[in-house]
Amino acid sequence: MKYFILSDIHGSATALAKVLEKFYALNCDKIICLGDSLYHGPRNPLPEGYDNKKVCEMLNPLSDKIISCRGNCDAEVCEMVLNFSTMADYVRFEDGGIKIFCTHGHLYAPEWRMPENYDVFLYGHTHVQRLEKNSEGKIICNPGSIALPKGGSKAGFAVLETDNEVVLYDLDGVVLRRVPMMTSCSPSKSISA
Repeated sequence: MKYFILSDIHGSATALAKVLEKFYALNCDKIICLGDSLYHGPRNPLPEGYDNKKVCEMLNPLSDKIISCRGNCDAEVCEMVLNFSTMADYVRFEDGGIKIFCTHGHLYAPEWRMPENYDVFLYGHTHVQRLEKNSEGKIICNPGSIALPKGGSKAGFAVLETDNEVVLYDLDGVVLRRVPMMTSCSPSKSISA
């Protein structure tokens, strides 16, 4: 299964249109949306192309392909306009023996609260891209924000192939980092973008 990972849309129809082109071009099966889909939040500027209704129109036809969790800027009203669940603090599932934990990053984060029993930890919230394999050989990935990158990070997304690798991209589809999935070899050196 090939998963397209995005986070922190913050209502930008412009950025979402760009990444959905990449979703189709890369032949992904599912979208993992790590929260903050509609509202831009009180600390953020309005992103380019801010249009919540358009974002809903673009995401709703894909609802059967979307795995989503709640971001700190998401509210119950999002459930009323989106055709997929957005209110879970985290989503945990397994694919091909790989245990995947998805969260926004405001309740679980690599620096202060991690789940037990996972192989891949996906989070957003910081708007800063990150992709590494930790000392236990577990993958930690933050695709960054597609609309409002911070800290010198690029706007971008990631793709996870459970039988191959995790790849971090910028919004134009340029590969920034690759990390292979778990192997019997020792973990690779951590890298961050």
